[in-house]
Amino acid sequence: MQYKSYQHIEKLGNKEVEGILKGKCSIQPKIDGTNGVVWLGDDGIIHAGSRNRDLSLDNDNAGFYNTVIKDDNIRKYLLDHKDHYLYGEWLVPHTIRYYHPESWKHFYVFDIFSYDRGYIPYDEYSKELDKYGISYIPEIISIDNPTMEDLTKYLKETKYLIPEDKMSEGIIIKNYEYRNQYGRCTYAKIVAEEFFNTKSILRMKNHEAKDKTSEKDIVTMMLSEPLIRKEFAKIKLAYPDARRQELIGRTLNTIFHVFIHEELLDYIEKKKPLINFYYLKKECDERIKEVLRSELFK
Repeated sequence: MQYKSYQHIEKLGNKEVEGILKGKCSIQPKIDGTNGVVWLGDDGIIHAGSRNRDLSLDNDNAGFYNTVIKDDNIRKYLLDHKDHYLYGEWLVPHTIRYYHPESWKHFYVFDIFSYDRGYIPYDEYSKELDKYGISYIPEIISIDNPTMEDLTKYLKETKYLIPEDKMSEGIIIKNYEYRNQYGRCTYAKIVAEEFFNTKSILRMKNHEAKDKTSEKDIVTMMLSEPLIRKEFAKIKLAYPDARRQELIGRTLNTIFHVFIHEELLDYIEKKKPLINFYYLKKECDERIKEVLRSELFK
């Protein structure tokens, strides 16, 4: 088998996951590491990848490859399940740095994909992983037709791998029977920092926004500091040897791309504003420079 990247998880409320809360949903904690995948290659060798690329000893991702290829439990599992991809989070310092000390440098599986079946439900793969002693992110609850009140409660109460007085990264909502309007099995997420610290303000501003909202207004309303800092942390982790100018280019372009996909497309669908994307990119760049001035643009 060849490298296969993990699917994009959409923010709850986006059109891509409209209707996902109808039916049985598996709610899991979201942890803040770096995405990883492990599989058995056609050559019979254990392979590992990041969110975007195949890894090797000379081209690793924060030590993930060098660790998982030596894991006998993962090796045994993949030899017994040759068509499975193990997707998970390799927990290394990222945006959140207050995980319990013993939690770092471990791989936590959050999904298993089979070419024959697609994504395997939690209640099935968790039992199988238990047999092999492989760590995975536990389910908070399996619930029918969860409400926003339910999800807010789980968002506040989940303390997986973190101290009781700290806020979690967020939650993931999986409905294994759900298919969106494009026929895709897609999951949803709620990021706690954005939800509690930003979303109420954005909802108010969006409600008050007029048809002639400027590009600057859109960026101010929708490009949050948590999103900027999270993506910047991912870039630094993925490109530890990048020079400053390369880092600047990657940061500006990547965050603009994420902003368009995760925030703007849904806004355009609902509000149908007139947007000059040349000016939007300029305002985006200015917002990013403002937030990251001391780290990257000083």
